[in-house]
Amino acid sequence: MNTPLISSFLLALFLISSCYSVTAQPFDYPTAKLSTTWTNKKSAPHSVTFTDGSTVRAILLRGSFGFKFACGFYCNGTCDTYLFAVFIVQTNSGSGIVGPAIAFPQVVWSANRNHPVKLGAKLNLNKAGDLVLRDADGSLVWSTNTAGKQVTGMQITDTGNLVLVDARKKIVWQSFDHPTDSLVPGQKLFEGQKLVASVSSTNWRKGLYSVEVTNKGLFGYLETKQRRVYYKYVVNGPDRSKQRSYVRFLNGSLALFIHSAEPSRPDGVIRVPLASSAQYMKLMPDGHLKVLEWSWQSGWRVVADLFGVRRRSM
Repeated sequence: MNTPLISSFLLALFLISSCYSVTAQPFDYPTAKLSTTWTNKKSAPHSVTFTDGSTVRAILLRGSFGFKFACGFYCNGTCDTYLFAVFIVQTNSGSGIVGPAIAFPQVVWSANRNHPVKLGAKLNLNKAGDLVLRDADGSLVWSTNTAGKQVTGMQITDTGNLVLVDARKKIVWQSFDHPTDSLVPGQKLFEGQKLVASVSSTNWRKGLYSVEVTNKGLFGYLETKQRRVYYKYVVNGPDRSKQRSYVRFLNGSLALFIHSAEPSRPDGVIRVPLASSAQYMKLMPDGHLKVLEWSWQSGWRVVADLFGVRRRSM
């Protein structure tokens, strides 16, 4: 028996399998356990500054190679204040955030738009199961109010939903229940929820325009002393579902389920271009509900204005 030959073969096999195992390991960081704290500081890991003046400090990130969802601290402009937000970023095969000169982060949800925090702010998923944001001076800014609800961890999903889960992975709290000004593909906006536009692209506070779903359709409101409807898509007919009315951002449309629910056909649709890359929908500071899509030629660009297109009843 040629012992050296066999030993060489086994060594080669070990090296090949070891390389394969390392390659197969995930590089993303989509989950967190209780008793974890993150501090908003310049030396934080996964911190990237972009040429448009924005900075992200990712806390969780799901997936690799392409546009993926992450959550963490975000700022733009002078970066004096920060949001705790969910954002879309471009990643490489190692889940590193890339494209600082063109693939600018796109915020699709935030916790503290009316109270941005400073450097030194802390986010804590405490042992009681509450996710708490405190400013640099220690003052309470925001929390999920989930203490004592059997939370065991936090996740960012591949659909962009930030969730707190229990031991059975059942959702206890989710960002999709608290939308801000945006919808991501697959997300629903239910009756009783609303999208509220920001004052401007650099002032994240709640502005004057909102969009809501009722049991009569989809409505846009101008929030003045006398609330005024500036857009409406009324759906007539009897209720055929016990669920709350909702709209859902699908590939190619915003589908209205006002008197029905999936898997039934929607009661109406507003057509948008089929996605050729990453997309999301945002209520702009001027009250227009637009779909933005990534293009390698021009970056993030508007591909549809839903309040300026032809509507279709089903």
